[in-house]
Amino acid sequence: MAEHKHGPHGPGGFRKPKDFRGTLGKLMGYLGRYRALLFVVAALLVVSSACTVGGSYLIKPLINNYILPGDFPGLARMLALMALVYIAGAACSFGYARIMVHISQNTVAKIRAELFGKMQDLPLKFFDAHTHGELMSRYTNDIETVSEALNNSFGSLVSCTLNFTGTILMMLVLSPLLSLITFAALAVMLLVVKHVGSRSRRYFAAQQKAVGEVNGYIEEMIEGQKVIKVFNHEQAAKEGFRVRNDAYRQAGARAQIYAGVMMPAMGNLNYVNYAVTCCVGAMLAIHGGSFRLGDLAAFLQYTRQVGQPVTQISQQVNTILSAVAGAERIFEIMEMPPESDGGRVRLVRAEANETGAVTRVHRDTNAWAWMKTDGTLVPLRGDVRFDHVVFGYDENRTILHDISLFAKPGQKIAFVGSTGAGKTTITSLINRFYEIQGGTITYDGIDIRDIAKESLRRSLGVVLQDTRLFTGTVADNIRYGRRDATDEEVEAAARLAGADAFIRRLPQGYQTVLSGDGGSLSQGERQLLNIARAACANPPVLILDEATSSIDTRTEKIIEKGMDRLMAGRTVFVIAHRLSTVRNARAIMVLEQGEIIERGDHEDLLAQRGRYYQLYTGQAELS
Repeated sequence: MAEHKHGPHGPGGFRKPKDFRGTLGKLMGYLGRYRALLFVVAALLVVSSACTVGGSYLIKPLINNYILPGDFPGLARMLALMALVYIAGAACSFGYARIMVHISQNTVAKIRAELFGKMQDLPLKFFDAHTHGELMSRYTNDIETVSEALNNSFGSLVSCTLNFTGTILMMLVLSPLLSLITFAALAVMLLVVKHVGSRSRRYFAAQQKAVGEVNGYIEEMIEGQKVIKVFNHEQAAKEGFRVRNDAYRQAGARAQIYAGVMMPAMGNLNYVNYAVTCCVGAMLAIHGGSFRLGDLAAFLQYTRQVGQPVTQISQQVNTILSAVAGAERIFEIMEMPPESDGGRVRLVRAEANETGAVTRVHRDTNAWAWMKTDGTLVPLRGDVRFDHVVFGYDENRTILHDISLFAKPGQKIAFVGSTGAGKTTITSLINRFYEIQGGTITYDGIDIRDIAKESLRRSLGVVLQDTRLFTGTVADNIRYGRRDATDEEVEAAARLAGADAFIRRLPQGYQTVLSGDGGSLSQGERQLLNIARAACANPPVLILDEATSSIDTRTEKIIEKGMDRLMAGRTVFVIAHRLSTVRNARAIMVLEQGEIIERGDHEDLLAQRGRYYQLYTGQAELS
């Protein structure tokens, strides 16, 4: 859908900023890097406005001193002078517009880059609290309004203000009496702007709400086309769209009526002002005195000009307010505290002896160790332990209650339970996506709060149920697990995951470019690439959010073979959606409402004939 010509918020539908001065000051801070260019812009604006106002004043001597006396050589010189004045004004306008485009685009690019960089440093709970669409609007609507204001509105506002002030002063110089008529007309114009603007804001707000509903409905219907056709829901979908589209039409019509009224109303008032001024001015000129025909012509030119800045200023103020409100939303994110990380223990490559003990840091080995602040090296083995862990996403709601468990190196631990039991939360805590409120989590005997998050997460591999592939080649997507992996290591990871065969059947093999989250691949193929990515990272600890719950049985067996090869020799945490996939787990934890209510291997839990037995035999639901 094409954006409305007045911008995303309409001519009157702007969002008012909460702290105009503070946000504008921060925005000016970005512009401060271009202080010298801004001085040039200011100078060009003054010259441009002076040329516009002065060019109109030259009509007075042109008529009085050259046309009426019949001095044609003088008339030619005066016309040449006027041409030079207007050319100079146009050149200055072009110059400041080009400079402002340079300043604005560089400023917006810097803001956009800082915003994106800031989002990479924010904790996961920030993204839990904000929808993708809400965050994307910062990069689209909000930054776009800032760009538009910097490109056009700030310069235009200053230019219109200078033109208006200069025009009023020159009108007073030419005729104070005729100026009173113009001031009366300007007062009426301001009342019209205020009345129409207030109505326009209300209707444009309704239009924005309506277009959001239409766009959301269209997106939902397009994504659900298969379901719509399966259940013969086409007519109901059309009716739903008709209702929303009609509401959008009505809101848009009202908004456009008031937006369209502004310019004709202002234009007609200007014509009335022009006609009255012309009549009164003609009588003054006919009766003689100091007010002559040239004065009247110059004054009438100013009368035609004086209303235009008023309309433009009202429009630019709305754009600037909307831009400052958008900048305010951007700065709110940029000022949020980053993800805290007090960890000092780091992951380093180390050389190990025959007994497995690390002896020294060595960059050219595949062994890893934890380096403590005192230089002590601890082998990376994958021993993870929870000791009386208590956690809640906020202080008022505890999710995990007194969780204690351990996973020795090479063991497979599974979590089962109904939706909301806390399975995914436990694995998120291992990554330190969230901080616990009580107890401790240790990794190879080290409190994970003492491990730098970058090092901690580098040692962990995660295979999620929902795959996420990025635009790029197949090899790049596998290499996402370890950016410095060679082509041979990428192919080895794909073979380990069981993905090599289908990759080689792709048009360009490993160099096939994927887009749209790998939409050209099947769900099973996408999941195999997800497993290959984890294999490429070669982590000692794996977290599997059951990757086979939404695919067919045949593909499930292929993926399970890949996962079995990937899990060999590693500590593994599995979130189980199908209990058949965890029968060989070393220990199975049954969670309910954030507590471990049963633990043991498959046979032990069946013998207990408790919750796990109910889930396994189908007497209870597992989600």
